[in-house]
Amino acid sequence: MGTSGEKEIKMKEPLIHVGILQNQRKIRFSLLSTYKLQGKEFSKGDYYVEIENDQISFNGSRYDQITLEADQLHSDSFEIKDVIIGVQFHWERKENQQFLGGLKFIITGEGDKKSITAINIVSLEDYLKSVISSEMSSTSSEELLKAHSIISRSWLLAQIIKNKSLTNEKNKYRTSIETPTEIIRWYDREDHEHFDVCADDHCQRYQGITRQTTELVNRVVNETYGKVISYQGSICDARYSKCCGGIMETFENVWEPFVHPYLQGKPDNYSGIPLPDLCCEEEAEEWIRSSPDAFCNTQDTNVLKQVLNDYDQETADFFRWTITYSQKELSTLINERSGLDFGEIIDLQPIERGTSGRIIRLKIIGTEKVMVIGKELEIRRILSKSHLYSSAFVVDTYEEDDEGIPQKFMLTGAGWGHGVGLCQIGAAMMAEKGYKHKEILVHYFPDSNIKTEY
Repeated sequence: MGTSGEKEIKMKEPLIHVGILQNQRKIRFSLLSTYKLQGKEFSKGDYYVEIENDQISFNGSRYDQITLEADQLHSDSFEIKDVIIGVQFHWERKENQQFLGGLKFIITGEGDKKSITAINIVSLEDYLKSVISSEMSSTSSEELLKAHSIISRSWLLAQIIKNKSLTNEKNKYRTSIETPTEIIRWYDREDHEHFDVCADDHCQRYQGITRQTTELVNRVVNETYGKVISYQGSICDARYSKCCGGIMETFENVWEPFVHPYLQGKPDNYSGIPLPDLCCEEEAEEWIRSSPDAFCNTQDTNVLKQVLNDYDQETADFFRWTITYSQKELSTLINERSGLDFGEIIDLQPIERGTSGRIIRLKIIGTEKVMVIGKELEIRRILSKSHLYSSAFVVDTYEEDDEGIPQKFMLTGAGWGHGVGLCQIGAAMMAEKGYKHKEILVHYFPDSNIKTEY
């Protein structure tokens, strides 16, 4: 941190900007309290903004941007209509959502592609109370909620710090490597130039006060106020996913090639059994086809309800899963999702796997094209209409035609999400087994410490 004098100066609780709804020509909303725009009061009621002559039209006037200011930051609220949740995931849908704090509208894009983005200006702790209730059930165990409060706060502050450093860098932040035979992409901060975080699963699921918090959530967030996990004095980039599948993935296998010592592969258990080398294809295949001991290997309904909200529970299998495609389904899907014509698909060959068995580089062999793709989210994106549960999978082919081209592909996979950092289902099981939040955090973020940031 620096000198002892510097340590005495703590940051204040920040206001954060959350992107709620993007790429819209028109947005309908309701003010549930009185708000001010450039000193003029706007009372409760229904309103809308839309693009008109390259500006934002609102209440008979046009603006380059609009900020509706809350008089009472922690109690004034508004509702945005038809917010898209689960963007590009299998359960994508729209719902009206209510938020505390201020409301900002900006224009993004150029020319006829200009659109409006709605941004919520909210205090970090109010944001956190919603995240904890949106990411999982607000009736979860206290130790799980404490652990999640601390990592969600840590992740957000780490992203804000990272955004500032990227803004100051002269070189553009790189998120892909492309050659004629290989496309490697990862998805992280490049999508959010106009706000700190988005409201969807790309960042942290945030649904305002639509998901009502409980007294327990409020108390847990208040008790952990300003607390983060840190590594060697720096706030941890505390990633998490629904289910690691039994072993955690390494950060640099999923995102940029930067090593975080606290985000490395390790088993999601305390059995003491040696970690299999899932970078090795034979061991990865054996692991994925098995059902190894792990905190997240559970069908305990009471535990799963803590982590999985109603629409998440539409996913029955997550620790181990299968999906089957016909030749036509797979070749059409890959063509539509990649924009490349591979012809008929002959094979899907893992070229490189990470510590959890997740494929980092996958060779798609077609009758018209052969290409290597990565990293894990790009693989999941191309092999599903939404997102494949994870890239930790093995492929079986069946029913070859006269030319030896398979007509059926079955993917058998492990886990749900990227698998880096905290495994939400595993953490829920740890809490159920009596582990305290500090023990949960040390398990998923080795050598990290809890510190008070503000």
